[in-house]
Amino acid sequence: MGNIGAERFLPAEISLPALRDAARCCEGCDLYRNATQTVFGDGAPDARYMLVGEQPGDQEDHQGAPFVGPAGRMLDKALEEAGIDRETVYVTNAVKHFKFEPRGKRRIHQKPTAAEIDACRPWLNAEMLLVDPAVTLVLGATAARALLGPSFLVTRHRGEPIPRREGAYYVATIHPSAILRAPDRDTAYAGFLADLKVAATLA
Repeated sequence: MGNIGAERFLPAEISLPALRDAARCCEGCDLYRNATQTVFGDGAPDARYMLVGEQPGDQEDHQGAPFVGPAGRMLDKALEEAGIDRETVYVTNAVKHFKFEPRGKRRIHQKPTAAEIDACRPWLNAEMLLVDPAVTLVLGATAARALLGPSFLVTRHRGEPIPRREGAYYVATIHPSAILRAPDRDTAYAGFLADLKVAATLA
């Protein structure tokens, strides 16, 4: 089928519960075929902070909730240390289905393509519109592509407040899963925490 895009699957009534229900039936790209389920955003509907990651991982795909795996635990730890109350946060992903390659009994994460990111963007746009956070934390290159365009480089602009609208900002940083893969986890974590602390001062 290819990537027809999520637009036609959006509900007539745009609310977070209606979006979550409608997203369960999304076939806007081919990723729905192999994923267990759609993993939609979760958290406070009037959140001051919105965190946008790449896509669900293996555990998120099974549990149906974002950031519940090892990267989620890393994120929770950093949020607490940065002074960001988890109750004031809405978490979601640029792509709502798990993309993977089977390897034996394991499912190895694969990076979404530009077409898959674009196909899924209507869900993210609707979430941004409804939550309208003061600060949007952009976690990694896939989220940055979805929200800030293909020419944006996280490595060059991480930790910088980027105006989204008057009184609201984006702050880009690495994805917490990158800390888990880093040769020097302590240094990677310190940089991530520093970016989160920038975000904490903006809200």
